[in-house]
Amino acid sequence: MDLNFTAEETAFRAEVRAFLKGALPDDLRRKVEDGRALSKDEVVGWQRTLNARGWATPSWPKEWGGPGWTPVQRHIFMDELHQAPAPEPLSFNVAMLGPVLIAFGSDAQKARFLPRAANLDDWWAQGFSEPGAGSDLANVKTTAVRDGDVYVVDGQKMWQGMGHRADWMFTLVRTDPAAPKKQGGISFLLIDLKSPGVTVRPIITIDGRHEVNEVFLDGVRVPVENRIGEENQGWTYAKYLLSNERTGIARIGMAKRLIARIKRLAADLPAAEAGRALDKAAAIEAELKALEITQLRVLAAQKPGVADPRSSILKIRGVELRQAASELLLKTAGPRAFAFAYEDEPEAPLEAASNYFTLRAGSIYGGATEVQKNILATGVLGL
Repeated sequence: MDLNFTAEETAFRAEVRAFLKGALPDDLRRKVEDGRALSKDEVVGWQRTLNARGWATPSWPKEWGGPGWTPVQRHIFMDELHQAPAPEPLSFNVAMLGPVLIAFGSDAQKARFLPRAANLDDWWAQGFSEPGAGSDLANVKTTAVRDGDVYVVDGQKMWQGMGHRADWMFTLVRTDPAAPKKQGGISFLLIDLKSPGVTVRPIITIDGRHEVNEVFLDGVRVPVENRIGEENQGWTYAKYLLSNERTGIARIGMAKRLIARIKRLAADLPAAEAGRALDKAAAIEAELKALEITQLRVLAAQKPGVADPRSSILKIRGVELRQAASELLLKTAGPRAFAFAYEDEPEAPLEAASNYFTLRAGSIYGGATEVQKNILATGVLGL
Protein backbone atom coordinates (compact mmCIF):
# COMPACT_ATOMS: atom_id res chain seq x y z
CA MET A 1 0.00 0.00 0.00
CA ASP A 2 1.36 3.41 -1.00
CA LEU A 3 1.25 5.53 2.14
CA ASN A 4 1.87 8.78 0.30
CA PHE A 5 -1.03 10.97 -0.78
CA THR A 6 -1.24 11.78 -4.48
CA ALA A 7 -0.87 15.32 -5.80
CA GLU A 8 -4.64 15.46 -6.28
CA GLU A 9 -5.27 14.34 -2.72
CA THR A 10 -2.79 16.87 -1.37
CA ALA A 11 -4.54 19.59 -3.37
CA PHE A 12 -7.88 18.42 -1.99
CA ARG A 13 -6.55 18.72 1.56
CA ALA A 14 -5.45 22.28 0.83
CA GLU A 15 -8.92 23.05 -0.59
CA VAL A 16 -10.65 21.72 2.54
CA ARG A 17 -8.26 23.57 4.83
CA ALA A 18 -8.79 26.85 3.00
CA PHE A 19 -12.57 26.45 3.11
CA LEU A 20 -12.57 25.76 6.85
CA LYS A 21 -10.31 28.74 7.48
CA GLY A 22 -12.69 31.06 5.68
CA ALA A 23 -16.08 29.59 6.60
CA LEU A 24 -15.67 28.46 10.22
CA PRO A 25 -16.61 31.23 12.70
CA ASP A 26 -13.91 31.88 15.31
CA ASP A 27 -16.30 31.58 18.24
CA LEU A 28 -17.51 28.19 17.00
CA ARG A 29 -13.95 26.98 16.51
CA ARG A 30 -13.06 28.04 20.06
CA LYS A 31 -16.06 26.21 21.52
CA VAL A 32 -15.08 23.00 19.74
CA GLU A 33 -11.44 23.46 20.80
CA ASP A 34 -12.48 23.86 24.43
CA GLY A 35 -14.82 20.90 24.28
CA ARG A 36 -17.83 23.01 25.23
CA ALA A 37 -21.40 22.06 24.35
CA LEU A 38 -22.77 23.54 21.14
CA SER A 39 -26.28 24.94 20.86
CA LYS A 40 -28.74 23.41 18.45
CA ASP A 41 -28.61 26.54 16.30
CA GLU A 42 -24.81 26.29 16.07
CA VAL A 43 -24.93 22.64 14.97
CA VAL A 44 -27.68 23.28 12.41
CA GLY A 45 -26.08 26.46 11.09
CA TRP A 46 -22.69 24.82 10.54
CA GLN A 47 -24.15 21.77 8.82
CA ARG A 48 -26.08 24.01 6.47
CA THR A 49 -22.86 25.85 5.67
CA LEU A 50 -21.27 22.52 4.75
CA ASN A 51 -24.35 21.45 2.82
CA ALA A 52 -24.31 24.64 0.76
CA ARG A 53 -20.80 23.62 -0.33
CA GLY A 54 -21.96 20.04 -0.98
CA TRP A 55 -19.83 18.68 1.86
CA ALA A 56 -22.35 17.81 4.59
CA THR A 57 -22.62 14.16 3.52
CA PRO A 58 -19.05 12.94 2.87
CA SER A 59 -19.91 9.25 2.41
CA TRP A 60 -23.01 9.65 0.22
CA PRO A 61 -22.91 9.02 -3.55
CA LYS A 62 -23.59 11.87 -5.94
CA GLU A 63 -26.94 10.53 -7.06
CA TRP A 64 -28.30 11.03 -3.55
CA GLY A 65 -26.78 14.42 -2.82
CA GLY A 66 -23.29 13.48 -1.67
CA PRO A 67 -19.97 14.68 -3.08
CA GLY A 68 -19.05 11.24 -4.44
CA TRP A 69 -15.67 11.31 -2.74
CA THR A 70 -13.17 8.47 -2.65
CA PRO A 71 -12.42 6.82 0.73
CA VAL A 72 -9.17 8.79 0.92
CA GLN A 73 -10.97 12.09 0.30
CA ARG A 74 -13.47 11.27 3.04
CA HIS A 75 -10.60 10.52 5.40
CA ILE A 76 -8.83 13.77 4.53
CA PHE A 77 -12.02 15.80 4.97
CA MET A 78 -12.77 14.40 8.42
CA ASP A 79 -9.12 14.71 9.46
CA GLU A 80 -9.07 18.40 8.55
CA LEU A 81 -12.47 18.96 10.14
CA HIS A 82 -11.33 17.49 13.45
CA GLN A 83 -8.06 19.38 13.50
CA ALA A 84 -9.49 22.79 12.51
CA PRO A 85 -11.40 22.06 14.78
CA ALA A 86 -14.94 22.24 13.41
CA PRO A 87 -18.11 20.35 14.31
CA GLU A 88 -18.80 17.16 12.40
CA PRO A 89 -21.96 16.88 10.33
CA LEU A 90 -24.56 15.32 12.62
CA SER A 91 -23.60 11.65 12.62
CA PHE A 92 -27.14 10.38 13.25
CA ASN A 93 -28.26 11.98 9.98
CA VAL A 94 -25.19 11.61 7.84
CA ALA A 95 -23.16 8.58 8.96
CA MET A 96 -25.94 6.38 10.34
CA LEU A 97 -29.39 6.85 8.80
CA GLY A 98 -28.24 8.21 5.43
CA PRO A 99 -26.20 5.17 4.34
CA VAL A 100 -28.98 2.80 5.50
CA LEU A 101 -31.59 4.69 3.48
CA ILE A 102 -29.34 4.75 0.44
CA ALA A 103 -28.62 1.01 0.66
CA PHE A 104 -32.01 -0.33 1.75
CA GLY A 105 -34.67 2.40 1.58
CA SER A 106 -37.30 2.80 -1.11
CA ASP A 107 -36.97 5.56 -3.70
CA ALA A 108 -39.85 7.37 -2.00
CA GLN A 109 -38.09 7.21 1.38
CA LYS A 110 -34.83 8.45 -0.11
CA ALA A 111 -36.54 11.38 -1.83
CA ARG A 112 -38.47 12.27 1.30
CA PHE A 113 -35.80 11.97 3.97
CA LEU A 114 -32.29 12.30 2.47
CA PRO A 115 -32.32 15.99 1.41
CA ARG A 116 -33.82 17.03 4.76
CA ALA A 117 -31.28 14.92 6.66
CA ALA A 118 -28.40 16.48 4.74
CA ASN A 119 -29.56 20.03 5.46
CA LEU A 120 -30.55 19.17 9.04
CA ASP A 121 -34.13 20.21 8.37
CA ASP A 122 -34.87 17.04 10.33
CA TRP A 123 -32.72 16.15 13.34
CA TRP A 124 -32.53 12.37 13.71
CA ALA A 125 -31.82 10.32 16.83
CA GLN A 126 -30.90 6.68 17.28
CA GLY A 127 -33.31 4.41 19.15
CA PHE A 128 -31.44 1.14 19.57
CA SER A 129 -30.41 0.50 23.20
CA GLU A 130 -32.92 -0.46 25.87
CA PRO A 131 -32.67 -1.12 29.62
CA GLY A 132 -32.10 -4.82 28.89
CA ALA A 133 -30.58 -4.53 25.42
CA GLY A 134 -27.42 -2.48 25.15
CA SER A 135 -24.40 -4.61 24.30
CA ASP A 136 -26.85 -7.45 23.58
CA LEU A 137 -28.78 -5.38 21.06
CA ALA A 138 -30.63 -8.36 19.59
CA ASN A 139 -32.47 -8.60 22.92
CA VAL A 140 -34.70 -5.58 22.16
CA LYS A 141 -38.14 -5.83 23.75
CA THR A 142 -39.89 -2.80 22.22
CA THR A 143 -42.77 -4.25 20.23
CA ALA A 144 -44.43 -3.16 16.99
CA VAL A 145 -47.76 -4.85 16.32
CA ARG A 146 -49.25 -4.53 12.84
CA ASP A 147 -52.70 -2.90 12.74
CA GLY A 148 -53.67 -2.40 9.12
CA ASP A 149 -51.45 0.30 7.62
CA VAL A 150 -49.69 1.14 10.90
CA TYR A 151 -47.55 -0.46 13.57
CA VAL A 152 -48.50 0.15 17.19
CA VAL A 153 -45.21 0.58 19.09
CA ASP A 154 -44.73 0.07 22.83
CA GLY A 155 -41.49 0.05 24.79
CA GLN A 156 -38.56 2.06 26.09
CA LYS A 157 -35.25 3.22 24.61
CA MET A 158 -32.19 4.32 26.61
CA TRP A 159 -29.12 6.51 26.04
CA GLN A 160 -30.69 8.24 23.08
CA GLY A 161 -28.16 10.85 22.05
CA MET A 162 -29.64 14.33 21.61
CA GLY A 163 -33.17 12.97 21.55
CA HIS A 164 -34.41 16.20 23.18
CA ARG A 165 -33.36 18.05 20.02
CA ALA A 166 -34.56 15.45 17.55
CA ASP A 167 -37.54 15.48 15.22
CA TRP A 168 -37.34 11.81 14.19
CA MET A 169 -35.91 8.55 15.53
CA PHE A 170 -34.71 5.49 13.63
CA THR A 171 -35.25 2.51 15.85
CA LEU A 172 -35.27 -1.27 16.20
CA VAL A 173 -38.53 -2.92 17.19
CA ARG A 174 -39.63 -6.53 17.64
CA THR A 175 -42.22 -7.50 15.05
CA ASP A 176 -42.02 -11.29 15.49
CA PRO A 177 -41.66 -12.36 19.14
CA ALA A 178 -41.81 -16.02 18.06
CA ALA A 179 -38.86 -15.88 15.64
CA PRO A 180 -36.53 -18.92 16.13
CA LYS A 181 -33.55 -16.59 16.42
CA LYS A 182 -34.08 -13.31 18.28
CA GLN A 183 -32.16 -11.44 15.55
CA GLY A 184 -34.75 -12.63 13.04
CA GLY A 185 -37.80 -10.94 14.53
CA ILE A 186 -36.58 -7.32 14.42
CA SER A 187 -37.65 -4.52 12.06
CA PHE A 188 -36.24 -1.05 11.41
CA LEU A 189 -38.74 1.80 11.81
CA LEU A 190 -38.64 5.58 11.37
CA ILE A 191 -40.67 7.27 14.13
CA ASP A 192 -41.81 10.89 14.25
CA LEU A 193 -40.99 12.00 17.81
CA LYS A 194 -43.91 14.43 17.74
CA SER A 195 -46.30 11.47 17.55
CA PRO A 196 -48.78 10.98 20.41
CA GLY A 197 -47.44 8.52 22.97
CA VAL A 198 -43.77 9.57 22.74
CA THR A 199 -42.14 10.85 25.96
CA VAL A 200 -38.50 11.99 26.08
CA ARG A 201 -36.86 12.30 29.52
CA PRO A 202 -33.35 13.65 30.18
CA ILE A 203 -30.38 11.75 31.59
CA ILE A 204 -27.67 14.03 33.01
CA THR A 205 -24.22 12.48 32.61
CA ILE A 206 -21.18 12.69 34.89
CA ASP A 207 -19.86 15.77 33.08
CA GLY A 208 -23.05 17.65 33.99
CA ARG A 209 -24.44 17.75 30.46
CA HIS A 210 -27.76 16.80 28.95
CA GLU A 211 -26.79 14.82 25.87
CA VAL A 212 -28.62 11.52 26.36
CA ASN A 213 -32.20 10.58 27.16
CA GLU A 214 -34.64 7.78 27.77
CA VAL A 215 -37.62 7.56 25.44
CA PHE A 216 -40.94 5.95 26.27
CA LEU A 217 -43.21 4.71 23.48
CA ASP A 218 -46.80 4.15 24.58
CA GLY A 219 -49.12 3.01 21.79
CA VAL A 220 -47.29 5.08 19.17
CA ARG A 221 -48.83 4.58 15.74
CA VAL A 222 -46.21 4.44 12.98
CA PRO A 223 -47.18 4.13 9.29
CA VAL A 224 -45.98 0.90 7.68
CA GLU A 225 -44.47 3.04 4.92
CA ASN A 226 -41.94 4.20 7.55
CA ARG A 227 -40.41 0.73 7.77
CA ILE A 228 -37.02 0.38 6.10
CA GLY A 229 -36.76 -2.70 3.91
CA GLU A 230 -38.51 -5.93 4.76
CA GLU A 231 -40.29 -6.81 7.97
CA ASN A 232 -38.14 -8.85 10.39
CA GLN A 233 -34.94 -7.96 8.49
CA GLY A 234 -33.99 -5.00 10.67
CA TRP A 235 -31.01 -6.79 12.18
CA THR A 236 -29.31 -6.83 8.78
CA TYR A 237 -29.82 -3.09 8.39
CA ALA A 238 -28.70 -2.42 11.96
CA LYS A 239 -25.45 -4.33 11.42
CA TYR A 240 -24.75 -2.25 8.34
CA LEU A 241 -25.48 0.98 10.23
CA LEU A 242 -23.24 -0.02 13.14
CA SER A 243 -20.44 -1.00 10.76
CA ASN A 244 -20.56 2.51 9.26
CA GLU A 245 -20.67 4.07 12.73
CA ARG A 246 -17.64 2.09 13.91
CA THR A 247 -15.63 3.00 10.81
CA GLY A 248 -16.06 6.69 11.59
CA ILE A 249 -15.89 6.37 15.36
CA ALA A 250 -12.07 6.11 15.36
CA ARG A 251 -11.98 9.92 15.00
CA ILE A 252 -8.24 9.99 14.53
CA GLY A 253 -8.25 13.73 13.87
CA MET A 254 -9.80 14.35 17.30
CA ALA A 255 -6.97 12.44 18.96
CA LYS A 256 -4.45 14.44 16.94
CA ARG A 257 -6.09 17.63 18.20
CA LEU A 258 -5.78 16.45 21.81
CA ILE A 259 -2.10 15.69 21.24
CA ALA A 260 -1.53 19.15 19.77
CA ARG A 261 -3.11 20.72 22.86
CA ILE A 262 -0.95 18.58 25.16
CA LYS A 263 2.15 19.88 23.38
CA ARG A 264 1.04 23.49 23.83
CA LEU A 265 0.30 22.99 27.52
CA ALA A 266 3.59 21.13 28.07
CA ALA A 267 5.47 24.26 27.00
CA ASP A 268 4.43 25.88 30.31
CA LEU A 269 5.63 22.98 32.50
CA PRO A 270 9.04 22.45 34.14
CA ALA A 271 11.45 20.69 31.80
CA ALA A 272 11.26 17.26 33.44
CA GLU A 273 7.43 17.22 33.50
CA ALA A 274 7.27 18.53 29.95
CA GLY A 275 9.63 15.80 28.78
CA ARG A 276 7.52 13.07 30.31
CA ALA A 277 4.34 14.47 28.77
CA LEU A 278 5.92 14.80 25.33
CA ASP A 279 7.34 11.26 25.45
CA LYS A 280 3.88 9.87 26.18
CA ALA A 281 2.34 12.07 23.48
CA ALA A 282 4.86 10.76 20.93
CA ALA A 283 3.95 7.17 21.80
CA ILE A 284 0.26 7.87 21.22
CA GLU A 285 1.09 9.62 17.93
CA ALA A 286 2.91 6.53 16.67
CA GLU A 287 -0.12 4.38 17.47
CA LEU A 288 -2.38 6.90 15.74
CA LYS A 289 -0.37 6.64 12.54
CA ALA A 290 -0.77 2.86 12.55
CA LEU A 291 -4.52 3.24 13.12
CA GLU A 292 -4.77 5.82 10.33
CA ILE A 293 -3.25 3.36 7.87
CA THR A 294 -5.64 0.65 9.04
CA GLN A 295 -8.62 2.95 8.64
CA LEU A 296 -7.64 3.77 5.05
CA ARG A 297 -7.43 0.05 4.28
CA VAL A 298 -10.88 -0.63 5.73
CA LEU A 299 -12.41 2.36 3.95
CA ALA A 300 -10.90 1.32 0.63
CA ALA A 301 -12.49 -2.14 0.94
CA GLN A 302 -15.98 -0.99 1.97
CA LYS A 303 -18.90 -2.15 -0.18
CA PRO A 304 -22.36 -0.52 -0.15
CA GLY A 305 -24.89 -2.51 1.85
CA VAL A 306 -22.28 -4.90 3.31
CA ALA A 307 -21.23 -4.77 6.97
CA ASP A 308 -17.46 -5.07 7.46
CA PRO A 309 -16.51 -6.72 10.79
CA ARG A 310 -13.06 -5.12 10.56
CA SER A 311 -14.65 -1.79 11.45
CA SER A 312 -14.64 -3.10 15.03
CA ILE A 313 -10.85 -2.76 15.01
CA LEU A 314 -11.21 0.95 14.33
CA LYS A 315 -13.81 1.38 17.05
CA ILE A 316 -11.75 -0.40 19.73
CA ARG A 317 -8.39 1.16 18.99
CA GLY A 318 -9.72 4.61 18.13
CA VAL A 319 -11.50 4.87 21.47
CA GLU A 320 -8.50 3.52 23.37
CA LEU A 321 -6.18 6.12 21.85
CA ARG A 322 -8.60 9.01 22.42
CA GLN A 323 -9.01 7.87 26.00
CA ALA A 324 -5.24 7.74 26.42
CA ALA A 325 -4.86 11.21 24.89
CA SER A 326 -7.64 12.65 27.06
CA GLU A 327 -6.05 11.22 30.20
CA LEU A 328 -2.67 12.66 29.26
CA LEU A 329 -4.31 16.03 28.55
CA LEU A 330 -5.99 15.90 31.97
CA LYS A 331 -2.65 15.29 33.71
CA THR A 332 -0.82 17.90 31.64
CA ALA A 333 -3.48 20.56 32.27
CA GLY A 334 -3.46 20.06 36.04
CA PRO A 335 -5.98 22.23 37.95
CA ARG A 336 -7.01 24.02 34.76
CA ALA A 337 -8.65 20.80 33.64
CA PHE A 338 -11.53 21.33 36.07
CA ALA A 339 -12.79 24.61 34.62
CA PHE A 340 -16.20 23.40 33.47
CA ALA A 341 -18.42 25.39 31.15
CA TYR A 342 -22.03 24.33 30.82
CA GLU A 343 -24.43 25.47 28.13
CA ASP A 344 -25.64 28.46 30.15
CA GLU A 345 -22.26 29.57 31.52
CA PRO A 346 -19.56 31.83 30.00
CA GLU A 347 -16.49 30.52 28.24
CA ALA A 348 -14.01 28.57 30.37
CA PRO A 349 -10.26 28.27 29.66
CA LEU A 350 -10.18 24.49 29.35
CA GLU A 351 -12.49 21.49 29.66
CA ALA A 352 -10.01 18.63 29.78
CA ALA A 353 -11.81 17.01 32.71
CA SER A 354 -15.16 17.08 30.93
CA ASN A 355 -13.58 15.54 27.83
CA TYR A 356 -11.94 12.85 29.96
CA PHE A 357 -15.20 11.94 31.70
CA THR A 358 -17.17 11.89 28.44
CA LEU A 359 -14.71 9.52 26.79
CA ARG A 360 -15.04 6.95 29.60
CA ALA A 361 -18.27 5.95 27.89
CA GLY A 362 -16.45 5.46 24.60
CA SER A 363 -15.75 1.83 25.53
CA ILE A 364 -19.52 1.23 25.59
CA TYR A 365 -21.31 3.42 23.04
CA GLY A 366 -21.26 2.24 19.43
CA GLY A 367 -20.86 -1.31 20.77
CA ALA A 368 -18.99 -2.34 23.93
CA THR A 369 -15.33 -3.30 23.54
CA GLU A 370 -16.00 -6.88 24.64
CA VAL A 371 -18.69 -7.26 21.97
CA GLN A 372 -16.38 -5.80 19.30
CA LYS A 373 -13.73 -8.37 20.19
CA ASN A 374 -16.31 -11.13 19.75
CA ILE A 375 -17.22 -9.70 16.33
CA LEU A 376 -13.56 -9.74 15.31
CA ALA A 377 -13.10 -13.28 16.62
CA THR A 378 -16.01 -14.64 14.59
CA GLY A 379 -16.10 -12.32 11.56
CA VAL A 380 -12.37 -11.88 10.91
CA LEU A 381 -10.55 -14.74 12.63
CA GLY A 382 -13.26 -17.33 12.04
CA LEU A 383 -13.15 -18.60 15.62
